[in-house]
Amino acid sequence: MVDYDFLRYLEAKQPVDDRALNRTVADAMKRFVNSSSAGLRIVEVGAGHGAMVERLAAGGLLRRASYTAIDPDATNIAAARTRFQTDGRIGALELKRADLYDYAAVENEACDLVIAHAVLDLLDLDRALPVLESLCVPGGAFYFTINFDGDTIFEPTIDHALDAEIVALYHDTMDNRITDGRRSGHSQTGRRLFGALAERGAIIEEAGSSDWLVWPRAGGYPGDEAYFLHFIVETVGRALAGAPDLEAALLQRWVAERHAQIERGTLVYLARQLDFFGRWPTSPTGRRSLPDSGRAPGP
Repeated sequence: MVDYDFLRYLEAKQPVDDRALNRTVADAMKRFVNSSSAGLRIVEVGAGHGAMVERLAAGGLLRRASYTAIDPDATNIAAARTRFQTDGRIGALELKRADLYDYAAVENEACDLVIAHAVLDLLDLDRALPVLESLCVPGGAFYFTINFDGDTIFEPTIDHALDAEIVALYHDTMDNRITDGRRSGHSQTGRRLFGALAERGAIIEEAGSSDWLVWPRAGGYPGDEAYFLHFIVETVGRALAGAPDLEAALLQRWVAERHAQIERGTLVYLARQLDFFGRWPTSPTGRRSLPDSGRAPGP
């Protein structure tokens, strides 16, 4: 297997996300930011190499903001530091290497807006949402984007039965993922967020589709989106390697053919996703205590 670079994947993914982000939901977030007469305090979890920081800064939303971006990967944080060393578009930017739970365990200054971009479908909502809420002032806002919602499409078809089996098994790996001894993520996180947020007393002000869609144009893909596709196909292959219900040779042929389709400029890829903007409850009585103090278990 090719050793694909995750940082390059994030960079290749940025324009795909830009197309995907729901405009109605994004506009609701922008109205919230612009309605404040004072600079907001914003916390983004799983910030990667700073793509969301760049989007908001380019839109002029961060000139008076205090923005804290956290990510557990040192390479991502280093790339973000290089990217934003001197950027007059941002009032104040702090970049920290930390995961959500470790950060929440030590942070004591509440923010006005918490952002999670392409993150929540990797986490257990029952555990993550109380921690995310705890980062905000009562009545503060959340902007949760690119939440996978259970549909992966590759075209053209290789074999209807095999394609369906591979996609179903791939989704099963999301539903049964274990990280640090805990369940993490789900293939239907998008739709599950409606009930999970309502259960916490949160109000969803806007929600909408944010599908990834990558397709060839004139026999190729714009920018580095072919790399993005190769990374996705390889991710599926790695996730299913050794799956007891799938013949290894069939998986290898499927992965090889999908890579070949990318090289020929014929693969179309779509992933269903949802975006959300809303408010946490204003009453402190609606804010539950953190499970297990919000701290991840030790090794």
